Amino acid sequence: MTATAPAPSTARARATAFLPRLALVLAALLATLFTAAAPATAHAALTASDPTDGAVVATAPAQVTLSFSEQVAMGDDSIRVLDPQGRRVDTGELRDMCSGNTIRYGTALHSGLPNGTYTVAWQAVSADSHPISGAFTFSIGAPSATEVSLPTTTAGGGPVGIAYGIARYAAYAGFTVLVGGAAFILLCWRRGAAERPLQKLVVRAWVTLTAATLAMLVLRTPYTGSGRFADAFDLEGLRAVLETKTGASLVSRLLLLGAAALFVAVLFGVYARRLEDAGTEEETAGEKAGDTNDLTFGLAIGGAVVCGGIAATWALSEHASTGIQPGLAMPADILHMMAVATWLGGLSALLVALHKVPGIEHSAVRRFSRVAFVSVVVLAVTGVYQAWRQTGSWSALTGTEYGRLLLLKVALVAVLLAVAYMSRKWTARLAEAPAALEEADAQVGAQVAAADDVSRETSSVTVPADPERAAQLARQRAALESAREKRVRDADPNRAGLRRSVLAEAAIAVVLLVVTTVLTSTEPGRTVEQEAARGSTATAVPDRAVKITLPFETGGSNGKGSVRLELDPGRVGANTLHLWADTGDGQPFDLPEVKVAFTLPAKDIGPLPVVPDQAAPGHWTASGVQLPLAGEWRIDVTVRTSDIDQTTVQKTVKIG
Repeated sequence: MTATAPAPSTARARATAFLPRLALVLAALLATLFTAAAPATAHAALTASDPTDGAVVATAPAQVTLSFSEQVAMGDDSIRVLDPQGRRVDTGELRDMCSGNTIRYGTALHSGLPNGTYTVAWQAVSADSHPISGAFTFSIGAPSATEVSLPTTTAGGGPVGIAYGIARYAAYAGFTVLVGGAAFILLCWRRGAAERPLQKLVVRAWVTLTAATLAMLVLRTPYTGSGRFADAFDLEGLRAVLETKTGASLVSRLLLLGAAALFVAVLFGVYARRLEDAGTEEETAGEKAGDTNDLTFGLAIGGAVVCGGIAATWALSEHASTGIQPGLAMPADILHMMAVATWLGGLSALLVALHKVPGIEHSAVRRFSRVAFVSVVVLAVTGVYQAWRQTGSWSALTGTEYGRLLLLKVALVAVLLAVAYMSRKWTARLAEAPAALEEADAQVGAQVAAADDVSRETSSVTVPADPERAAQLARQRAALESAREKRVRDADPNRAGLRRSVLAEAAIAVVLLVVTTVLTSTEPGRTVEQEAARGSTATAVPDRAVKITLPFETGGSNGKGSVRLELDPGRVGANTLHLWADTGDGQPFDLPEVKVAFTLPAKDIGPLPVVPDQAAPGHWTASGVQLPLAGEWRIDVTVRTSDIDQTTVQKTVKIG
């Protein structure tokens, strides 16, 4: 007689038909998010200011301007200028002075400012979502005492920064366990969909990721702004956050988590019941197996799209969306995160199954071993590309914080692979419980059944049942059931060895996840070296003139060019200064004004102003330029190309 699988219920049919539509909708959402991404450079840095840090100007400037290495997000209160008494002297209106590759913002100052030392405090949000801040001083006329203290904490620090960081860690952990747990069930052990321990693991991971995402969205305003928890309830601030790339990514993640909730409901509802109706995977045959396989395939496709969409919310708002090759880096980052989650999250699911579920088949463990191997291959390929993209050189790999953290991550992965190799050996020796222990399990089962019989007999008596006796029988039955499950779990010593090795893997994976999270908030090594190169020190060769070239851009029309500076003989004492200005096409640039200043920060000397005389179009000279001490002197060159357009560029030279 041919067995015929029962027809699916209406609810099941709707769930099965909904999955392809869900996949298409999420794929369209993912494509829309990708097209909205814009390339940038990771971690913005302040490259110049006018006035410069520590400068002494003869007359009060009309405005203060800041130049950055990449696009930043700033508001009207992002630049504050304070007088010596701590009163604001800026107008509070942000001026967007960006032009082409020049990223410059400024704020106007009130007229008639008296002499003294003024403090400029600024705060912005980098293109990779991290807040940056800083402060410096300049003086009008002459330096003076000031009551303003430069901030000792950076943007994103303090208690709000700690809370936001905890939410980031929790989000990564929740994503890893959610994706890995679901993948373990669908790819390795389908029967696990009906097991309560695995259901609790995946559902708790979803709750953790959702709560962490909500916390990051609410804390975003104080995290990038005032640093006060009370600003988390500022609706205007929340509205401003939603208009940023990071805010849009967090909202998109919440929407995708809604789809993930539906996926989890189908996985532990319709799918688990269908498996129970059909029997275990090994017992399923014929049309029942085909019906279950179709639903498994649909869940796998829908889950992969949801997983990729959630991973994209990180790729589109952090390091992958900035720097070089963002179009390739973002898909690589998504694959990297999915591989990590499948491996480490699946590892957590396997650990729970080995400790909580007595009947996990050794075939499921072997399947996970193969899935983990594929994940490690994807992890290695994408990781090598990310390492090259974020460091770019051996010096950045060994000489920057990002590079050292990356080396630590590689070492942890190597240790994790070594422990995983031991787990594979335990998996190969994994066997079913010995016959003697199976017989003991049968005895325990008989004891449980006897306890049930006693309970039923007690309840059938006409006199009222003793509540204390009923509670005692329930406790005995629970103890016997727990003992039976423990016997099944510990039946095979190889299974116990596998549990210990998987537990070691999970412990290393937790440390690896922490290091990975720290990496996402650390400035990439390539960017650190690029910023160091902008302000690198030129060393003077004895008895040979110091020669440097500094490109500039004032932001106005015909405002691009470069200055070539020569300091002869480039040593302590009197020197002769020559300065040439060239346009972008190499022609002499007859600037309306050129000023030079020398500062020795280590000795608090300077700035020593020099106003060279024009010797020819595009050529200025000054004699008797005195440098009293040896050290690393900073040369600031201020060029003005029109009545209102000017900038200051700088370079540090070592005078021996």
